[in-house]
Amino acid sequence: MYDNILVPTDGSETAEVAVEHAVEMAKRYEATLHTLYVVDIDAVNFSLGTEQLDRLKSGGLDEMDDVKEGAEEATGRVADRASEEGVDVVEEVRAGTPHDTIVKYAENNGIDVIVMGSHGRGGVKRALLGSVAERVLRTTHLPVFVVDVEE
Repeated sequence: MYDNILVPTDGSETAEVAVEHAVEMAKRYEATLHTLYVVDIDAVNFSLGTEQLDRLKSGGLDEMDDVKEGAEEATGRVADRASEEGVDVVEEVRAGTPHDTIVKYAENNGIDVIVMGSHGRGGVKRALLGSVAERVLRTTHLPVFVVDVEE
């Protein structure tokens, strides 16, 4: 049923809960688990100059050691967890708008299902903060398994 499963991660506790579900699904279906960390260019836009931001958009993550290190640590934790269960893993780090980058990665890499965490915010908090999971749900036709983390 599932050959390729995508679990986006930002290294947060919310993402880690989704990772457990994704690893279990990949193990059950003998699927490849793709883990994706998206460096949010909108979030770093204020701290970077135009030249650095353009380099980041075109894949210049190597010049941002602290960001690259955090991204690789987050995807590495997913890979380690998957390896414990004998699951094959593909690790990716991309720069872009998170929901767009997740959807494009899924469409371009034969992903069958996206597994991601959500803070479960509602009302004003969701409207003000937005939700990557909600935006992914609205912009893809792929199945999305959302793990709601209770606070």
